[in-house]
Amino acid sequence: MTIDLKTASVKPLRRTFDHLAEKLGPDKNPTRYQEATWGLQPATNFHYRPTWDPTRELYDRERTAIVMDDFDDLVDPRQYYYGTWTIQRGKQQDSQEKNFDLVEKHGLLNGLDTNWKQRILALLIPLRHVAWGANTNNSFIAAYGYGAPVTSACTMHMMDHLGVAQYITRIGLLLGNNDPEILDIAKEAWMNEPQWQGLRELVELTMVTDDWCELFVVQNFLLDSYVHDLVFERFQAAAIEQGGVTILPMLTEFINEWRRESSRWVDAVLKRAAAESTENTAQLNVWIETWHPRVRDAMRPVAELAFPTQAARELAALGEAVSTRSAKLGLHGEAL
Repeated sequence: MTIDLKTASVKPLRRTFDHLAEKLGPDKNPTRYQEATWGLQPATNFHYRPTWDPTRELYDRERTAIVMDDFDDLVDPRQYYYGTWTIQRGKQQDSQEKNFDLVEKHGLLNGLDTNWKQRILALLIPLRHVAWGANTNNSFIAAYGYGAPVTSACTMHMMDHLGVAQYITRIGLLLGNNDPEILDIAKEAWMNEPQWQGLRELVELTMVTDDWCELFVVQNFLLDSYVHDLVFERFQAAAIEQGGVTILPMLTEFINEWRRESSRWVDAVLKRAAAESTENTAQLNVWIETWHPRVRDAMRPVAELAFPTQAARELAALGEAVSTRSAKLGLHGEAL
């Protein structure tokens, strides 16, 4: 008996869903990211207005002053959707856990200079409250924003900030020999110490900012830039150079990797929004010019805490870095 095996190819009638074909063209295959984000924003058939804000639709494009022909254009260059994000964060968590285990197992913090230990505790641990504020703000953007590429990315960013807060907490416990009083001391400083009140006031002010895109600029572009560049880049580098605190980068590995990665997404969103129209560019510039001085002033006492003799120079460098970054996005930040 002879058996002939033959192959037959069946040409698909279409490559993807209609709403993706309209955006990509009928002959292009979408990526998993595009399938997971484009066209998911509810836009029609709303049966009632929210009772807490009856002047707007449940999902309303006008909750921000930024106008986009298609908010799905504000894509994430990392191509993160839930699956890819969890895989990446799982790998990073495994690496970070190994670092913490190594430091604890071998007591690598036991020989840390007392002065440097106190400086790290005083500067770093209160930032867990800043990270919690960032978590809350990105939750607001995810809830009231428009367009799944932004709202889904902010949902993930919200959880990333929670992870940052948890890692800061663990660093504090490591430095404090697992005594939770360390966290109480940091909270007391955050609530009452003069050097933290400007930043605390700023965080609270962001929490009552209604325009979700304005909040995106303040939190994810300006505030994150100042906090992370000052503490996890400049202060950490100085700690290594001056005090030999070489263990600190092991404990902040995830925070620094996440910061560099998330900056690409934040920049891409603002650059695309600015490119949409001159009106968008003007509005984004107004927000940067309004909030940049506030962020700088709030961070001045923190910079003095980190660099008692060089705070002005470090703060100026941070402001210049933000202005340079703004210019690359087609924006500016001249009110400095």
